[in-house]
Amino acid sequence: MKTATTAVSLMLLAAAVAASAQAAKGRESINLTTVELKTSEHVFKQTPQGDLKLYVHYPPDWKKSDQRPAILFFFGGAWRFGTVAQFEPQAAYFAARGLVSVRADYRIATKHKTTPDKCIEDAKSAVRWLRSHAGELGVDPDKIIGSGGSAGGHLAAAAALVPAYEAKEDDVKVSCKPNALVLFNPALNFPNFAVKDDDGKPLKDFWPTPFMKKGAPPTVMFFGAKDKMVTQGQEFLAKAKELGNRAELYTADGQGHGFFNGSPWTQITTRQADLFLASLGYLQGKPTLKLPANAPELKREE
Repeated sequence: MKTATTAVSLMLLAAAVAASAQAAKGRESINLTTVELKTSEHVFKQTPQGDLKLYVHYPPDWKKSDQRPAILFFFGGAWRFGTVAQFEPQAAYFAARGLVSVRADYRIATKHKTTPDKCIEDAKSAVRWLRSHAGELGVDPDKIIGSGGSAGGHLAAAAALVPAYEAKEDDVKVSCKPNALVLFNPALNFPNFAVKDDDGKPLKDFWPTPFMKKGAPPTVMFFGAKDKMVTQGQEFLAKAKELGNRAELYTADGQGHGFFNGSPWTQITTRQADLFLASLGYLQGKPTLKLPANAPELKREE
């Protein structure tokens, strides 16, 4: 008989595999903008397992002297697999809307033979690199949005809230905390999920929700209503409200984990994220993204 921890671990891993496959299929057909964009690649970190890169999409009228908000995406995959291509449609859309959009690579188990603590280290390093190079990228260092799906959503939130797992080579004087969060079915407080270090010991202080304090970044979250992890979003929302932090939670009826990777939910969640960022002053005007005819609606949970 499987233990409860093993069963939960396998459930999340299976969901991540399915979501990754859905994302790969969805990228072939989902295009959220027709605007041509300038792009660039940058090595933000050198590790024993290889160099890690950031992939940048620039707005059409971008200038180096700009001070634009930036959004930084982390792909999902249970800290074991995945690809930076996952959020390419969303990154292109938000660049067309005026943000400097960045997709970050990080070390994963299947490719780099590393453990999940290295994922958090790399996420924090990516935020720090983006903030410290803001002048070169036309970015406002005080308007950096952390984003990601599943394990990638965990990393964005962990960079903002989890105090542990600092890379030794990082300049900790540069903040690793995003100023806002856009999270797609993130893993936020999953103590029964067996995350372990190099020695096989359970990683402690790994989950973001227990570390939330007053003044945490404003956050929007998207979950499928049938996703067993939606309770983590509800717990995060309740704690945010208790502390007086801004947080919004939207659910998609009848949908499971990774639902946002497929049409029409990619369009629907991206548009709602646009509205959230506009409410913070990070975007101007109305969303340019048109929803498919008869598109379903997200439900906002209170």
